[in-house]
Amino acid sequence: MGYFRELPNVEYQSFLSDSLSSQSYLTVKNLFRRNKLRDDLQNVFTIFDKYEIVEGARPDTVAEEYYGDSELDWVVLITAGIINVRDEWPLSNRELYNYAHEIHGNNLNSVRYYRTTEVKDAEGRLILPAGKVVDGNFTIPKPDTSNEETATLNPVIGVTNWEYEVLKNNKKSSIYLLKINYLQQFLNDMRDIMVYQKSSERINDRLIRTENTRVSMPV
Repeated sequence: MGYFRELPNVEYQSFLSDSLSSQSYLTVKNLFRRNKLRDDLQNVFTIFDKYEIVEGARPDTVAEEYYGDSELDWVVLITAGIINVRDEWPLSNRELYNYAHEIHGNNLNSVRYYRTTEVKDAEGRLILPAGKVVDGNFTIPKPDTSNEETATLNPVIGVTNWEYEVLKNNKKSSIYLLKINYLQQFLNDMRDIMVYQKSSERINDRLIRTENTRVSMPV
């Protein structure tokens, strides 16, 4: 992932058993230096394109297709607001089945909840929208009935555990990506954020050194 190249370095006191001196340091990436999309841009939809993740796609393959560079997979994740790829990226069909079977076992086809179906009257007016979560015995008065006795409808269908997992996974497939016209500005902002400001720990723009707790201060 090209993201780690963008991170600045930090020299941290060596914890290795074969360290030769209390002054030994290890140079590591500063994982605490994180970037995100600017707050003032998050709701500006004109700079994003809606993107549908296809079956089996990964962040790097999306970056290759959309930006022409697979190492910009971290840009895909940041602009899509994805932090935990394992939980927030859509699973392939095989992965989804294995996951659902592991969670639900023999209850995979059991009804998880009920939702409404659309109901309209004879003039096409909407009486009940589809998709509302209700009890299985939910009823409404039947429209366009002239019977003296009140007729009712039970406009519900059951959603199985498998269908629930499919719907949940499908929602993850729709993401928003930063338009390529704004990519370079985003990268420039990212690199500016990664520069260390002047401090006692700063060695240069891309490197700081932490305090060495193994060296005692003179009394």
